[in-house]
Amino acid sequence: MLLRLALIACCLTAFAVARPSAATTQDRPNILFIFADDYAYDCIAALGNDQIKTPTIDSLVHNGTAFTHVYNMGSYSGAVCIASRMMLNSGRFVWTSQALHNQAEQERQAGRWWSEYMRDAGYETYMTGKWHVKASAKKSFDHMVHERPGMPNQTKEGYNRPLADGTDTWDPADPKFGGFWKGGKHWSEVIADDTQAFLRHAAELPEGKPFFMYIAFNAPHDPRQAPQKYLDMYPPDEIKIPQPFVAKYPYGEAMQCPPGLRDERLAPHPRSEHAVRVNRAEYYAIITHLDDQIKRILDALEQTGKADNTIVVFTADHGLAVGHHGLMGKQNMYDHSVRVPFILRGPGIGANKQISTGIYLQDIMPTTLEWAGIKDKPEHIDFKSLNPLLQDESAEHYDAIYGGYREGQRMITRDGYKLILYPKVPVARLYHLDKDPLETADLARLPESLQVMKELFAGLLALQEDVSDVLDLETAYPQFTP
Repeated sequence: MLLRLALIACCLTAFAVARPSAATTQDRPNILFIFADDYAYDCIAALGNDQIKTPTIDSLVHNGTAFTHVYNMGSYSGAVCIASRMMLNSGRFVWTSQALHNQAEQERQAGRWWSEYMRDAGYETYMTGKWHVKASAKKSFDHMVHERPGMPNQTKEGYNRPLADGTDTWDPADPKFGGFWKGGKHWSEVIADDTQAFLRHAAELPEGKPFFMYIAFNAPHDPRQAPQKYLDMYPPDEIKIPQPFVAKYPYGEAMQCPPGLRDERLAPHPRSEHAVRVNRAEYYAIITHLDDQIKRILDALEQTGKADNTIVVFTADHGLAVGHHGLMGKQNMYDHSVRVPFILRGPGIGANKQISTGIYLQDIMPTTLEWAGIKDKPEHIDFKSLNPLLQDESAEHYDAIYGGYREGQRMITRDGYKLILYPKVPVARLYHLDKDPLETADLARLPESLQVMKELFAGLLALQEDVSDVLDLETAYPQFTP
């Protein structure tokens, strides 16, 4: 770890770049960025989930452009959301954002965060909800209310449930357990209230003064609480068991995602079908409740008279397993945990369109800088603008997608395949995503897979250089090294 930080530190001086110039035209779009927490890519009805109810997000899909293969690059922490948000707001890849995270506040003052670039470009900036970035939200936005912590407070009743005999003392609709109910009103509803209030203010902004809103919900992060009417929509015995279902993932310790990790303690070990159904039912319920709060926000946007010149972005910081592969959290390299929804709607955005090109969710940061009229991307920003893909989905973007979690996992997705490595064991897992999108059949032990894995391994080594990853994989996997 010290070696990584030393190698990366020399790159951080580029963070102190001059403020970019911005266009002065009055037709730059407003930007309404809606950010969810722990929202897996496969939990939208319009994109194929026939069990969940998401009418508002469905409307964004039908009236906008959905990117269907959107990844979070990984994490240097068990709190994956911290790394994701650091990457998003700094524009840096995972390991360089870690070095930035570890710097003292005063050492980062010369740098600019996403919101500060937007403010420098003439946008009025607003934030409410989960920040979880090692920087001051109050300094980064013109307006900031109800800054929330990384997760709502949890209680012991919310863990290791429900038991095999049906025992369960937790009630996600009961305010006595706190969590999302702390303060007397569900946090998702408070964030919608905050956003509606600012939109009323935005309606009075002078012509030519655009706004940038960073609306960060804690939902559907655990504790997955929602009003009873939403829970009633999802009887647990009607919820499908996610595939593949296993009672215990075999490499938890080796991949630094042990049974004792906080996320993994939410349901009992070994996993039971009943516990997974209950947890998924509550996950769907809080998502549908979130969907209704997003509707309130979009309705308020229409009332401002500014909707026609506002680009709405909906995405999340990472996904969540909630029973897939015997896992409950997001500290893994499977698609249910590294892929997120990502939908754009607004002027210049195609309607009812889907783009399958692999991107990172943090690509939205440089994309919005271009929308804001910033002519030259600051040198320290690693992620790429999506505007070429929005104009021509055959445009070049990333050759492959990288993933990493601490020192325990590495991943590359390319040419329809995914290679996952657990170098502490060492173990390799190979999936043909085009034929096996749920990642149910590990092909790594088949003799005919060796050449594919060698090619993917070489690609992963190249990606390590691109993202300043100094973890030694060649010693752990000599069979893949030329």
